[in-house]
Amino acid sequence: MNEKHALALDHFRNGYNCAQSVFSVLAPDLGLHQDLAMKLSSPFGAGISYLQETCGAVTGALMAIGLKYGKGEHGTPEDKERAYDFSRHFLTEFKHLHGSLCCRTLMENLDMTTPEGMAEIQKRDLFQQKCTHHVLTAITLAQKIL
Repeated sequence: MNEKHALALDHFRNGYNCAQSVFSVLAPDLGLHQDLAMKLSSPFGAGISYLQETCGAVTGALMAIGLKYGKGEHGTPEDKERAYDFSRHFLTEFKHLHGSLCCRTLMENLDMTTPEGMAEIQKRDLFQQKCTHHVLTAITLAQKIL
């Protein structure tokens, strides 16, 4: 476990979501202040605002890939394609390791938006048992790309 892993887990265990935990440790090396990274990524946790769609750890890593390689105001079509290529590589690897990119699937199809679903997630300690591993994987894979 490296310094970024430890910091991300500290963020996650202290109430920041998975997207924030990933993006906030990668963004400062790319020129974006940690506080701004936290704010930008805050809606992406829990599979994007509790919709349990794309895993927040995944979206946090994709934001970092975009920050480094994406097409900006004066970018080129090649910049956009490079960001897509790196993103596809990241997504393929993450899915290979965890079986899915979907938060709900990764959380054993439990619904975070219902009291019953959240109670079962907490009973099984899935945020610790699953999400921390997704955060660490996202950082590891993104660091290889960045």
